[in-house]
Amino acid sequence: MLACRPPVGNEMKLTDRLNFPTSVAIAPGGAVYVAESGLAFDEAPAGGVIYRVHSDGSRSELARNLRPPVNGITWHDESLIVSEGGHPGRIRRLCLRTGEMRLILDGLPGLGNYHTNKAVVGPDGKLYFSQGALTNSSVIGLDSLDLAWLRTVPHECDIPGYDITLTGWNAETRDPRRETPGSVRTGSFALFGEEAHPGQHIAGRVPCTAGVMRCNLDGSALELVAWGLRNAYGLGFLRDGRLLATDQGADARGSRPVWNCPDFLYEVRPGAWYGWPDFFGAQPITAGRFAGPDGTRQEFVLANHPELPPPENPLVEFEVNACAVRFVELREPDEVSLLVALFGDERPLTGPAGRPVGRALVRVSLKDWTVHPTQPFPFQRPIDVALDASGNLYVVDFGHFEITADKGIAARAGSGCIWKFPPGFLGAGFHDTVSFETDIMPVFRQFRGSMLWRFDLTNYDHVKANAAKIYEYIQTKQMPPPPYPPLTGDQVSSFKRWMESGYRR
Repeated sequence: MLACRPPVGNEMKLTDRLNFPTSVAIAPGGAVYVAESGLAFDEAPAGGVIYRVHSDGSRSELARNLRPPVNGITWHDESLIVSEGGHPGRIRRLCLRTGEMRLILDGLPGLGNYHTNKAVVGPDGKLYFSQGALTNSSVIGLDSLDLAWLRTVPHECDIPGYDITLTGWNAETRDPRRETPGSVRTGSFALFGEEAHPGQHIAGRVPCTAGVMRCNLDGSALELVAWGLRNAYGLGFLRDGRLLATDQGADARGSRPVWNCPDFLYEVRPGAWYGWPDFFGAQPITAGRFAGPDGTRQEFVLANHPELPPPENPLVEFEVNACAVRFVELREPDEVSLLVALFGDERPLTGPAGRPVGRALVRVSLKDWTVHPTQPFPFQRPIDVALDASGNLYVVDFGHFEITADKGIAARAGSGCIWKFPPGFLGAGFHDTVSFETDIMPVFRQFRGSMLWRFDLTNYDHVKANAAKIYEYIQTKQMPPPPYPPLTGDQVSSFKRWMESGYRR
């Protein structure tokens, strides 16, 4: 048993000194379990670990040497369902009574950008899980060399869940495998250095990448639920039976960069298509909002859009680079909502340097799908949230993890923890107040210069006096002016709440 009682003054921490934890599971009786990812940043031990966390903060080890990254654990019937994203990915079941590990699925796609994510048990008794894409936007590029958890270009290519036909688009890059200078052309859904051809047909299959799948609890009858979710890291059922997923938008990196792409929340419907790799939030990759700083727009890689289901519209758009991860359903006195963890940006790896984004919790109203901030918490990288039967809130903090200017990793082993907040604290922790200094001005500052002819968007009095007209402009996407992308739905809603709540400075 590990003695890990948090120091005095951190009474909100249930346990700390964890190495990059990713997931918490709560048994009906209140027992708490946590999974460490097994990522060997800052000389942390390689291989995932699962602990039971005791009420005094100490921990008992239940399993180790799991394939990293361990992306999730789920309690079910005196067992933990464990998602191991390593190469290859697999899902196993840890019997808490005997300590036996039983295989559910193996051979899942694993060597690439994203992995096998947390599994959940549905109302139908089946196991649902998502599989992340192995690339940013379907093409293996030199950005794979920058990913600290990958550091290689020759890796597995994406696998479609539906039958697709390619346009024949290819990217040309240098070939890092050659000792002498040389270039190579790579197509979508192809290994590095393999070209795509116009009219090329690729059959959908299971397991695929960028999709949600399900199977029986013993791993049999594996089937596709829906395809086109780039990385549905957070997957969960509401009490009314709807399946929701957070989906992390594409990054401005690699051979097919997508600029200004937010994260999304979707309802997952059987047989639906969520657009990846050609649509994001039901908007085509050719749209101006996704264009690069020089106005360059990406081209389609799929030629058979009419043969696929129409891309699904998102319920919510989160801020660009927010990195929406896990969520939990809250039933408050006045409404039902979701509490969503935002892991935060990984810039400059995923886009141009800028102010920190995410690293917080937000509340999403299920009544109108608006996003509301919560009070600031001292989180470094919140990655999972859960409630116990008494209403206590548990938040897994991945720990100190930042991308350096040269696209390296600055991480600190042992900096992860689990926060525990009592029910009363949860109720007091939310607010819908939006302030100019904290919420409005940072968004407007980026395009201030383009609007100075009319008013100063960083000046409180100017914005307050012209608030109605500004709201009309941002709501109808007349502002900000090109080449800046339109504000997200979350940002537009925040401005409206700022007006309605009395223009708080």
